[in-house]
Amino acid sequence: MKAYNSIFQLKLNNARAYLNTEKKLRPNNAIIPLLENYIDYFYLLTTESKVQFDKLKDNKSQRLARISKDDKNSPYFLYAQAEINLQWALIRGRYGEYFTAALEIKKAKNQLSENNQKFPNFILNQKGLGLIEALLGSLPDGTLKSTLNAFGIDGNLKEGLNKLNKLASGLSGTTYQPFYPEVVFCYSFVLSDIAHSPFAFSKTMLFCKNITDSSLLKVYLQSYVSIRNGHTDEAIRILKNRPTSPVYQPFAYLTYLEGVAYLNQLNLSAAQVKLEDFLKTNKGVNYIKDTYLRLAWIDLLNSDVEGYKELNAKAISKGFAYQEKDKQAQKEAEYPPAPTVLIKARLLFDGGYFDKALSTLNTTTGSAFATDKDKSEYYYRLGRVYEKLEKDKLAIENYQYAVKFGVNLSSYFAANAALQMGKIYELKNDRTQAAKAYKITLGMKSHNYQNSIDSEAKAGLARIGDN
Repeated sequence: MKAYNSIFQLKLNNARAYLNTEKKLRPNNAIIPLLENYIDYFYLLTTESKVQFDKLKDNKSQRLARISKDDKNSPYFLYAQAEINLQWALIRGRYGEYFTAALEIKKAKNQLSENNQKFPNFILNQKGLGLIEALLGSLPDGTLKSTLNAFGIDGNLKEGLNKLNKLASGLSGTTYQPFYPEVVFCYSFVLSDIAHSPFAFSKTMLFCKNITDSSLLKVYLQSYVSIRNGHTDEAIRILKNRPTSPVYQPFAYLTYLEGVAYLNQLNLSAAQVKLEDFLKTNKGVNYIKDTYLRLAWIDLLNSDVEGYKELNAKAISKGFAYQEKDKQAQKEAEYPPAPTVLIKARLLFDGGYFDKALSTLNTTTGSAFATDKDKSEYYYRLGRVYEKLEKDKLAIENYQYAVKFGVNLSSYFAANAALQMGKIYELKNDRTQAAKAYKITLGMKSHNYQNSIDSEAKAGLARIGDN
């Protein structure tokens, strides 16, 4: 277990050393290919390197071949193969290899389902099954979803969450306790990125208490989920105190997260240092466009228009558009910037500073903006703040204005405003108004984030029985 534990602390070189020793002692140990695959998975996650991805993905077939020679009566026989397929599917999805990823998800689900029938008490099956259920139950429309549907594969987000919650809650004191960090890693990912759960932060922090502080993966989980859910001060505290020994795998993304956190505080000087550090140390392909756009905002907020123009141009010309953040950054950089009051409000909102965001927005009015796009964004951001402050009536009023001014635009503010209205009405059990809002959402076409926004609206209609 030394290699496995090192992997889940992101001490990847230590893990490689342990495996090299194991290969000499027990060269036919079939768990070695699985652990080697874990190392590749986390290496690619931390480096974001497309070159290394293209190189390492060829390792998959020979690892599966080595496992296929092992004991077919072991619960790890199918489990290990499923894990390898699932890990590569998750990485491929980051680089647009959706068809192959769909095939691997199909294989993994079939292997885990068969293993679950053969070994119902082998509870590790539930990790992969829960992750696949959740992922397939919430995929936005697109190539991956249509391919999986063609294979007759679907999922259920609620069932996936239940599986992972039950597993994470029940591992302590069992023989499977060493797998706890891996289960929490999967569960936190599903809560935050797939389910967009309001409990993502609290549950991640709770479950991470039982993971050693020497784990850099714990730092990543806690800081990422904190930033995603508006707990910026907590994210900065975690990132400032992270372990920095050379024994850990280099992880430039954590520096990027620090920069994002400081920017959400409007601590522009600290944000600039961290974001520039990320560009210097990053060897990967992702978050480059997003970083240049954020640096451009810093110059704009500092009234350096020429500096803004130079960095904004780099958000278009530098980096790649694999990740959603980079795609959105490129789109934003191609248009004139939002007024600085809206940029400030956006950042403060993302940081969880709702009162400050409201104060910023209250320094102006919707009529002060010259374009319908800026008016739509102003009312949208005001609606989002009021919703977070639990002032639903004011939220709905502003969302309605956001729709009015943005209904025919390519920006996402109107569509997301209608979606949020639907959610508010749904929580109030006003199904008629909720259905109306969700249908307004679906009626808007050719806007940013359309696939994910439409998927949420369709899910809303399904929940209220109007699909």
